[in-house]
Amino acid sequence: MRNNPLINQSMSDKKGVTLIELLVVLVISVIVIGGVYKVFIAQTRAYTVQDQVAEVQQDVRGAMEIMVRDIRMAGFQTNTFGNAAITNNPIVFVPNSNSSVTVNYEYIPMVGNSTTPNTVTYALSGTSLIRTLSVNGVQTVTDLLDNVTNLNFGYGIDANGDGIIDGVVNGVIPDAAFVPAANVGTARVLAIRITLAANPAPADPDVKTMVSPRSLTSVVIPRNLFFKRYQAY
Repeated sequence: MRNNPLINQSMSDKKGVTLIELLVVLVISVIVIGGVYKVFIAQTRAYTVQDQVAEVQQDVRGAMEIMVRDIRMAGFQTNTFGNAAITNNPIVFVPNSNSSVTVNYEYIPMVGNSTTPNTVTYALSGTSLIRTLSVNGVQTVTDLLDNVTNLNFGYGIDANGDGIIDGVVNGVIPDAAFVPAANVGTARVLAIRITLAANPAPADPDVKTMVSPRSLTSVVIPRNLFFKRYQAY
């Protein structure tokens, strides 16, 4: 059988992939896969951070709402109740500590007629915000919030007895008007400023370096104390 030169030439033109071409393809593939991986990791971290931020913000807001509810009730009692602890000590604080406060008020249940004096204390235990409720000598301790980085109570006082918080300017209470517990003395407390901050508790160590403490500040006016500012207990 005679050789066909056209067929021989066609077969000689068929070549495989060279080593250089293979290496180039591999390098390009590694770069593309590395880029996709980095984007995936960045998106995963961003999602984790946002999830932790939302969670700690919600926890701080929930703990703040509970504190505001109790402190707003300080000094409340009906005319017929007349509990001495509520009358004489609606708000109790440690003079050398700005991270603890105790309030007394009459609790009226939604169902039934049995009213009781409630004593509620908020304080830090390590990095946990603890709420201690005392009713008729029985204490209920609740861990409201963990990983707390700051809990501070400031007091808006009426030292001169004019029924107005000292330092008020045009109806606005500036930050400077809230004094620490050591400066309250015998002055009447008409408002309390609460500052609460906490960190998330992430399993991912990267979150610790990417999320700053979430902080919330609220000013509470105990209604019963403010309304009685012209009366003597």
